[in-house]
Amino acid sequence: MNKIFLFVALFSLSLLISCGNKYKLELHSPKTIKVNKYLSISVKEINNKPIDSIQYFLNGKQLLSNENIDIMSQRLGKQAISATVFFEGREKQLTNTIYFMADQPPVLYTYEIINEFPHDAEAFTQGFEYHNGFLYESTGQYGQSSLRKVVLETGEVIKKIDIDKKYFAEGMTILNNKIYLLTWQKKKGFIYDIETFELIRSFNYKQSKEGWGLTNNGKKLIKTDGTDKMWFIDSETFKEEFFIETYTDKRKAEKLNELEYIKGEIYANIWQQNSILIVDPVNGAIKSIINLKGLQKKAGQSGQDNVLNGIAYDKENGRLFVTGKNWNKVFEIKVIKK
Repeated sequence: MNKIFLFVALFSLSLLISCGNKYKLELHSPKTIKVNKYLSISVKEINNKPIDSIQYFLNGKQLLSNENIDIMSQRLGKQAISATVFFEGREKQLTNTIYFMADQPPVLYTYEIINEFPHDAEAFTQGFEYHNGFLYESTGQYGQSSLRKVVLETGEVIKKIDIDKKYFAEGMTILNNKIYLLTWQKKKGFIYDIETFELIRSFNYKQSKEGWGLTNNGKKLIKTDGTDKMWFIDSETFKEEFFIETYTDKRKAEKLNELEYIKGEIYANIWQQNSILIVDPVNGAIKSIINLKGLQKKAGQSGQDNVLNGIAYDKENGRLFVTGKNWNKVFEIKVIKK
């Protein structure tokens, strides 16, 4: 770990307190910091008036020290720092915001096409998953949304149900022989029997903004909502327990869309881009970026809407499949370091 002492007042929050003597307190911290560095924060009274004591907090948890704070185990993204200042029998709380960034830049990858398979060019792909030898797919658009079971080799749709026209279907995933399906702006999801496609029940999500992509880690559902957040959801109670924010060492990634959980990492499409992010599910660090430029054209599409949006993984055989919105092909690809 690079033990760099960060005591630079890149930005501050000032507070003027009037009651007899005037106190002007400032809470100092860096604006952004990589998690392999040590964080230091401080409070200063610019007129050098006495301060009795100070308590420092990170996201509401009191810190034992305000210097050389180890943040390597913290999630990335927006953090709240605060200080309670005690003086002249009074106290005042100062707050500020800091952003934790990944400690390393993402590794860049390209691809090699292993196989090509036919795909329904009328399918506006939203969710995509490989299970027991078949592809399962959800398609979007109002009045056109559907849930499908597809033969990989031929593209034949062997089971299909239409979703009520008032819903725009989004991401889907399979967990414990049930299909979980999101809708876009209605804050409602549906659960279907994997064999019959019969509706088992519906569920709601309240904290996350919208329904975009969906996957699971074998226990919890993992959901995107069109922002930089990935929400972890209890698959029984549907409580949105926590979220991670996706960051590189320099910036965040927004408009996260279709997801796939592969070997302990989250693969994520970004809406209107032909690339895949590989994300650490613990802290949100973007570890790698796969550039899939060229596939859209090979699948008979162009423009910003009909882009890559479908990631499926065959666990038994280690095969990675990708497709997109209204693409006429599914590609089996091999990821290669650039």
